[in-house]
Amino acid sequence: MTPEKDQELAKRARMLSLVVAGAVILWLGGQWIGRMLGLPGRFAYLFDLMAMGAFVWVLVVTFGIWRARRDDS
Repeated sequence: MTPEKDQELAKRARMLSLVVAGAVILWLGGQWIGRMLGLPGRFAYLFDLMAMGAFVWVLVVTFGIWRARRDDS
């Protein structure tokens, strides 16, 4: 694997970690704020769906990174 390709994959992996951390923080914050403000349950489901969407995206990109590393070795 070339150093440029390795750096690109490392950059994508760092981005994934930030997306996972951000999704969890926003999900927990949304749940907490919704409960504190007394918002209806549908807003909790909205935060759940956004978090699930982020996790699905992370899985797809992780699979792409895995395939790229596997193909180069």
